[in-house]
Amino acid sequence: MARWNLATVVGVPGTGKTSLSRQAAASTGYQYVNFGELMLDFARKKEPVSTQEEMFQLPLDVQFKIWGAAANSIKDKENVLLDLHGLDRSEQGYLISLPLEILTPQIIILVESTYYDIINRRVRDRHRKRPLISFKCLKEEMELLRSIITVTSTMKGSYFVILKNDDFDESLQVLKKYL
Repeated sequence: MARWNLATVVGVPGTGKTSLSRQAAASTGYQYVNFGELMLDFARKKEPVSTQEEMFQLPLDVQFKIWGAAANSIKDKENVLLDLHGLDRSEQGYLISLPLEILTPQIIILVESTYYDIINRRVRDRHRKRPLISFKCLKEEMELLRSIITVTSTMKGSYFVILKNDDFDESLQVLKKYL
């Protein structure tokens, strides 16, 4: 039933990409993979961390090794729906978190939402402490992510679509159609 071998859903934290991806994968034949959770599984084996926040405080060279190991672990899998940010902010600047050196998605779906909805989701997220950032910073991050995914899809020959998540049920149906 899965149409793509590797479908990637990206978006800034709080757009609803994880909730959408989990539900879509359950009914479309995809194996759902949350890249942050996968990285944390690898990190726990080698480093004294227990949360993603702790993992992202590790030195960048250590994070990069974890990132590569996680990407290599799904490289040969089929019918994967990969959920990740696509762009992460660090103290040194922005990092492209889509492992393009290792993975080639056939489709990249960028989930976007309004600033208000993103902040509300971040505040309500009981599983992780999400940073609350200004509208200006969030707008910058969303614009950078859109630009990066546009270039990435061109370089990798991937289809690229933007999914506006203003209504969860409607967005879920649209995501299923893309998949």
